[in-house]
Amino acid sequence: MSYVTQSQTNFTAGLQYRGILEVLLLSVPITGSCCVFLFINGLMLHILRSKPVFRETACYILLYNLIFADTVQMLLTQLLYLLSVCRITLTYPVCGFLIMIANITTGISPLTLVVMSLERYVAVCCPLRHAAIITIRNTALAIIIVWSISSLNVFIQVILLLTFPFEDLESLQMKDFCSHTPLLLNPISDHYDKAYTCVLFVSAAVAVTCSYIGVTIAARSASTDKASVCKARNTLLLHLIQLDLSLSSTIYGPLVTEISKVLDRVTVLRIWSVLYVFLVLLPRCLSPLIYGIRDQTIRAILMYHLCCRAKTVSDSKKDQHVRLR
Repeated sequence: MSYVTQSQTNFTAGLQYRGILEVLLLSVPITGSCCVFLFINGLMLHILRSKPVFRETACYILLYNLIFADTVQMLLTQLLYLLSVCRITLTYPVCGFLIMIANITTGISPLTLVVMSLERYVAVCCPLRHAAIITIRNTALAIIIVWSISSLNVFIQVILLLTFPFEDLESLQMKDFCSHTPLLLNPISDHYDKAYTCVLFVSAAVAVTCSYIGVTIAARSASTDKASVCKARNTLLLHLIQLDLSLSSTIYGPLVTEISKVLDRVTVLRIWSVLYVFLVLLPRCLSPLIYGIRDQTIRAILMYHLCCRAKTVSDSKKDQHVRLR
């Protein structure tokens, strides 16, 4: 009997060890990749504040706002991911605070893409009025409106959340890991969240698509600069792709919740990690990478910062070789 009990204990310990090892093998590369993405995002934010041409141009100011929101979103999602991997549960107030901040930044991306698309539309279709319409003051006002709309949505979500009778709970400690889905405690919150998400992304998709169509029509005009119109059209197409990537992150939580109902924990952990990388991390890091490589002004500075150390080492070796000669 003791031999059987000891064998079961060893088997259970082996499963726990294998589970911990698998968690480490999954979480360490993901966390490392997230740190690299955060470094690139931080570098892009530094570049966009380093020169007057970036601080005084509307498209670069909007890009800074977009990358800033994506960076905050990436930090929060990575924190929640690590808490879930370590099986740490939070209280409802703490989890609610983190999720509300994440919801604000989630709404910033599609709204900012709409403003960026309208800016490109004005630049192509109304070039003579572009300087009068797209001013620094109007750009700052647009950013304030974007943040206000997203914050208002979160304020409504908080009001709906407070209508839930928390006093009936035995404890404010959550039984599940902190994410957006467990905070939808009543049907009204769930319906409102789905309705707001649908209205937000449908409106954003319509705005970006209409801007793309307007620029395409302008491309047929003989009086327009074909190169700049083609570049603007490609930029709007890029905005539409980014909008789709932002939408993919909103289905991450519900998708994982449905998967967890039919599969075991180990399988869910594997699928969850893969979905987290492709639906949450990658969409948030593609914007700085794409714009950093695509824009010639940013690309030169970005490559300088990324390769500065290598250049410095190479130059020092060359100087030393010259001195030896």
